Amino acid sequence: MTHSASDGPIKAQRPAGAGLDWEDEVAEPPFKVLTREEAQALRVRQGELLSPWRLVALQAVVGGVIALVWWLATGSGGKAGSALCGAAAVVMPNALMAWGMARVLGTAPSAAVLGFMFWELIKIMLAVAILAAAAKWMPDLSWPALLVALIGCLKVNWLALLWRGRKKRDGH
Repeated sequence: MTHSASDGPIKAQRPAGAGLDWEDEVAEPPFKVLTREEAQALRVRQGELLSPWRLVALQAVVGGVIALVWWLATGSGGKAGSALCGAAAVVMPNALMAWGMARVLGTAPSAAVLGFMFWELIKIMLAVAILAAAAKWMPDLSWPALLVALIGCLKVNWLALLWRGRKKRDGH
């Protein structure tokens, strides 16, 4: 089929399953300002947020327990020390990030996003530095002990999220 000028303008047809173009308008839900009572009711419905400091403390406890288990199971202080290094590679950077983000959160949203990216970068660099220092200066480093503690401390984040979701679902 050919198109002539008398047929009218040609309209581009979007293939089925094509994504949105930049020019497409997406309807945003209306923004509603909550009253004080509505905000308090929303907080009650959503439940308490887990404090970053509690999460860091829980990671430290888990790391200490894992190091204690390594020490009791092997009788080796080197393996317990390796486990403590693995825990420190998670706990210390997270504590630093929690401290830094507490200072940034009261600022403008764009500053908070930049602050988050900055502190996340610092957190990663500190974790890598702790692991590198342990590899260099611990002659009896046990990588399995270090990795078990590191992974155990990292899993605390997921367990806290699961616990919070379960609490919310149960209505407690």
